[in-house]
Amino acid sequence: MRRSETRQRDIWIAGILGVVILVLVTYLFFDLSSKSTASINSPAATSHHNSMARLHANDPMALGPVDAPVVLVIYSDYRCPFCAKFSRDTEPQLVERYVNTGKLRIEWRDLPIFGAQSVQAAKAGRAAAEQGRFWEFNRVVFRHAPDRGHAELTDEVLLERAREAGVPDLARFQAALASDRLLPAVQQDIQEAVAIGAASTPVFVINDKPVVGAQPLDVFVSVIEQAQR
Repeated sequence: MRRSETRQRDIWIAGILGVVILVLVTYLFFDLSSKSTASINSPAATSHHNSMARLHANDPMALGPVDAPVVLVIYSDYRCPFCAKFSRDTEPQLVERYVNTGKLRIEWRDLPIFGAQSVQAAKAGRAAAEQGRFWEFNRVVFRHAPDRGHAELTDEVLLERAREAGVPDLARFQAALASDRLLPAVQQDIQEAVAIGAASTPVFVINDKPVVGAQPLDVFVSVIEQAQR
């Protein structure tokens, strides 16, 4: 398939799914919120309760042990400035405080809502993951992101970010980026986001409790601490 055709299809997919997400957000997201608050506060709640967690032991797009008592699922877009803010300011502290001590697992989900470049970036992240450099690529992309507006993530920029992240086989990375092979996995994440009504980025689900936006660190700490009780 020619690159122009692939890009047109990516734009169409992102546009249609964006409309679907916006239609579902009010009902589904607040429905999840009410249910999850009850489950976390209930005496019968288990120490590990996140219905969105996949808990694949060898998931290259996850940090932390599969038996961590708290799982944070993040729905994110590489072109989102607020996602970049979370990656730079908050995530490292959560990793140091909770992931490295076995208390938290973080699982990444792609939610590309800012057009074709977002879709390509999601594929690029997965291409890096196939070579064991997902989180390195993820952090490099967000480190270069502007404080305002959406990052320009052309294929050339994504290749440079992969090089900086230490992706070993750049030819293999480029081939994955040019094909549609990784697109179904991205679409699966989008469908999962639609199911909970996540209409913006970033959105977090922490043991089934939703947190919307790049909130201050103390918000995440409060939810994580509550989820451990």
